Amino acid sequence: MTRGRLLLLATIVGAAAVVALAPLAGPAPLGLRQIIDAIIHPSGADVVTVQIVRLRLARIALGFVTGASLAAAGAAFQTLLANPLATPYTLGIAAGGSFGAFLALAVPAMAALGVFGAVPVQAMLWAGLELALLWALTRRAQWGATGLILAGVTLNFLFAAGTVFLRLVADPFRLQAMDRWLMGGLETVGWGPAETAGALALPGLIVLLAMAPALDQLTYPDALAYGRGVPVGRVRVITLVAGAWVTAACVAQAGPIAFVGLLIPHGVRLLFGAGHRRVLPASIFAGGAFLVASDALARSLSILGRGAELPVGVVTALLGGPVFLILLTRAGRR
Repeated sequence: MTRGRLLLLATIVGAAAVVALAPLAGPAPLGLRQIIDAIIHPSGADVVTVQIVRLRLARIALGFVTGASLAAAGAAFQTLLANPLATPYTLGIAAGGSFGAFLALAVPAMAALGVFGAVPVQAMLWAGLELALLWALTRRAQWGATGLILAGVTLNFLFAAGTVFLRLVADPFRLQAMDRWLMGGLETVGWGPAETAGALALPGLIVLLAMAPALDQLTYPDALAYGRGVPVGRVRVITLVAGAWVTAACVAQAGPIAFVGLLIPHGVRLLFGAGHRRVLPASIFAGGAFLVASDALARSLSILGRGAELPVGVVTALLGGPVFLILLTRAGRR
């Protein structure tokens, strides 16, 4: 077995270990035997323990899907945009989703729309609208990677301005919920968010994995990629749509969670090299494990003794920032 396959196997095993141990973490201490009994024999276990385990498992599932999707999208966007600092949020997708979520939270009349007025649905719709607008601008002007980044950053600012305006005119009693959503979180009362995020993100992840050989060619100049039979324009559009789709699906359910899409692809590339046949699968498992572990830490900590959880988006930033600087320092010494 080659070194790359061994590393990928180790990544998968490590991710499985993190997922298996994550239910142990939380404000209510549970033992491994209690968790196993609650899963295998729920009728004979304590009712409260069963409910806690079910909530934690649903949360872990949402965290793994979200982390895997953000990491895979980040790896693809860094290649697509030829920018090592690109993230799933660089093109303004999270800003569009945040505007939609704030619209649902700030405007009471949105409740009249029923399910279409819900926070996740509005976040997904506005993230999709931002992507459609970006695609239309890019197609009309025929921009390259630099123009795409500039257009995405501009739309990011525009939607961010709209979000600030909604905060300004919103009922003050709604501001806490709006700010809490913006920090990102995996709190859930059932399997619905995880199932929705997984069902929406899975097709996009499959497309990104299928695009791995073509993404390898995008690391070379366009003329060379064309000469090797790669339809560069089509690959960029498909990668953009697939990466944006999985990002929007996760932002709609968990909010904008920082650093996963930046940190994980860089760490994976240091271990696996630049080949996307290894980078994308490894990013999926490493990203899922990282966010699950971060959330386990978040729900184990209370804020200033008040019993409130630390938002997982804060944890990923606090963990990801120093680790990313260490990775950059080590890469610079090579």
